[in-house]
Amino acid sequence: MDENGVKIGQITTPDAVRMAEERQLDLVEVAPLAKPPVCRIMDYGKYRYQLQKKEKDARKKQKVQTLKEMKMRPKIDEHDYDFKVRAIKNFLEEGHRVKVSVFFRGREMSFLSKGEQVLNRVTTECEALGKSEGAPKMEGRYMRIMLTPVASAKPKKASAPTQESRKEKNGAQEQIPNPVLPSPE
Repeated sequence: MDENGVKIGQITTPDAVRMAEERQLDLVEVAPLAKPPVCRIMDYGKYRYQLQKKEKDARKKQKVQTLKEMKMRPKIDEHDYDFKVRAIKNFLEEGHRVKVSVFFRGREMSFLSKGEQVLNRVTTECEALGKSEGAPKMEGRYMRIMLTPVASAKPKKASAPTQESRKEKNGAQEQIPNPVLPSPE
């Protein structure tokens, strides 16, 4: 094929090289394993540049999902619990995965149910923003659960009023009668 995508047909290699040099372009082998091999006349530098640009755009559009961790204790105070749950909700709203861990020390290992209650409470309070990836699991002295953000439409910021909303406002204003004030005499 030439630079415009027009098929030339089968020609010898020296003829193809000569055609590419006449047009000041490169002869690029597209399918070397085909019989006969398929080549194309193109500006290879421009082609590489466009590929790099596409890859860069694809990387820009990727959503990076990081993992955040929140550690708690089985005997967590109410204020500390509320503060940490608020942070977990913020992480989920931003689209991050959250690992919630309850750490047990010494004799607390015999009261694993308290840690499970804390984790279940966290999952129920964060149901609207994230879902749990299974039941709480023990990993050494930690009981852990993973929360992933729920794919939902994020609330949009207030934008400029549309024509329809302006009409509604104007219509509402027209329906309200203006008060008639007595004229001063």
